[in-house]
Amino acid sequence: MTGFVLDPLYAFVFAGLFSPGPNVILLTSSGARFGFLRTLPHVLGVAFGVGITSGLTAFGLGALLLAQPWLTLLLKVAAAGWILWMAWKLLHAARAQVLSEADRPFRFHEAVLFQWVNPKVWAIAVAASAGFSAGLSPTGEALRMASAFSGINLFVCLFWSFAGSLLTFLLTTPRAWTLFNGTMAAALALSAAMVFL
Repeated sequence: MTGFVLDPLYAFVFAGLFSPGPNVILLTSSGARFGFLRTLPHVLGVAFGVGITSGLTAFGLGALLLAQPWLTLLLKVAAAGWILWMAWKLLHAARAQVLSEADRPFRFHEAVLFQWVNPKVWAIAVAASAGFSAGLSPTGEALRMASAFSGINLFVCLFWSFAGSLLTFLLTTPRAWTLFNGTMAAALALSAAMVFL
């Protein structure tokens, strides 16, 4: 009789995705500003997009990026630009109590597309693909990676967006919201700089 053995891929993916990065920052901020329920399309889009990105990485896209440095540089520049733009928007975002009709959380497709330029997701996916192969066919590895990333990230995203929604109870003054938005924007901008390290 053999005991249950946890695939080390799952622990690696959980540690990589749970730690602060662009998705964690944006989901926590969205939960605080818009509430948990309104952030759910963002949550589902991140989980779906991360699954696609990691699956394609395991299927061979990661190897292509490593073999073509100009593609990697192009991805880094696009990622840094988009993240800095989002940090700017977050810095100037309205607090939850004074949201206008134009203020809204990420839509599902926007969250999916963001994963294509999220440097943290690419880094974790490439590392997981290289270090935790199960020796399956390319399709099998892609499905294994996609399901691990998507499933684990769904729970990570639910946690951070719910944690953000709880912050609303602490952010009761305009000054508190200014400090919160400034801190989140600075963390997001720092993650853009980390793209090039």
